[in-house]
Amino acid sequence: MTIGVRREILKGLKRVVIKVGSSIIAKRVKGKAGVANGLSVSSISLLAQTVLQIIDRGCEVVLVSSGAIMAGRERLDLHQTELSIPEKQACAAIGQSYLMHTYEKQFEKHGFKVAQILLSHDDLENRKRFLNAKHTLETLLEYRVVPIINENDSVTVDEIKIGDNDTLSATVTCLINAQLLIIFSDVDGLYSRDPSIKKGQLDDPLEVVEHVDCITEKIKKLAGGTNSIITVGGMHTKVLAAKQTMSFGIPTLIVNGFDNNIADKIFEGESVGTLFWAGHDKIKKRKHWIAYTLKPCGKVTVDLGAGKAILARGKSLLPAGIIKVEGKFEFGNTVRVIDVTGTEIARGLVNYSFRDLKRIMGMKTGAVRKIFGESFYKEVIHRDDLVVL
Repeated sequence: MTIGVRREILKGLKRVVIKVGSSIIAKRVKGKAGVANGLSVSSISLLAQTVLQIIDRGCEVVLVSSGAIMAGRERLDLHQTELSIPEKQACAAIGQSYLMHTYEKQFEKHGFKVAQILLSHDDLENRKRFLNAKHTLETLLEYRVVPIINENDSVTVDEIKIGDNDTLSATVTCLINAQLLIIFSDVDGLYSRDPSIKKGQLDDPLEVVEHVDCITEKIKKLAGGTNSIITVGGMHTKVLAAKQTMSFGIPTLIVNGFDNNIADKIFEGESVGTLFWAGHDKIKKRKHWIAYTLKPCGKVTVDLGAGKAILARGKSLLPAGIIKVEGKFEFGNTVRVIDVTGTEIARGLVNYSFRDLKRIMGMKTGAVRKIFGESFYKEVIHRDDLVVL
């Protein structure tokens, strides 16, 4: 069954996003497993060959690559575990140019040009810049250039960071309407249990989960976190990235990036890695942008009735249903909608600032009209701007 599903995905495959983490292109310290010592030119050479194998099969490829800070550590001889924010940004600045220079040399050997695109959350949150990025990427692909994307770590801080390149790769996949996201990991995929537990301590065998069609709490627990100093997020962020693309009708495949034959295995339909796919159903592009690209600035908690109206009847959120307001947001910002159990059930663009919303929460429409006159909004979040999660 899994092989059939994979072969169905491969039919008509024309555009692929590949995400590669720092661990895949890291130079290793001899005798110290998992310890990075800068950028591995040989690993990038093998990665370039894998990308070109996919291009030779008639696919356009966009590469989302980590590694700038790691490369900068080597160039500045900074190998301590903890770096300050300015040190990280300095590493990113010098490391990004070295990273791109290395990619350029390796792809040039095979007659291909590469292009650097650095993005921050601001670039994707602003609708106009979001579309400009889309048009730039599509034009580069038309000219058979391989775009290489990274977060602009040399200038971003936590408030405007996308967070990790797994999330960035999922956003880019949806942005350019790719048909597949392939995440190169340093493991074989999502495991059926914690792989750190040694054989014999548990009765359950350690296996790779071949197919996930729904991101449940159990799947999130299997994903765990990361203990690496050179990567961000680990399997957890990869699973969240897969959830993002699945909601847009796009499959994500997490595979072992150290396998030099991985492209052949994928395109022959072999059951390598973990496939995340629920089918072709999509949510509207604008709602996907609201749900997964815009950064929430606060949250509103709703009562039981409002929660049911949103989830079961597709209704807008009215002031009367709000029982708590948190965060500092303004008109047009994105907020999380939380139910009485503390679960996020929706996300949307709000029509009131946090100050005004605190004044009118719990009020009926008539009372709100008396406060704001004819300039009032009946809905706190209109259903067209509301995404049920």
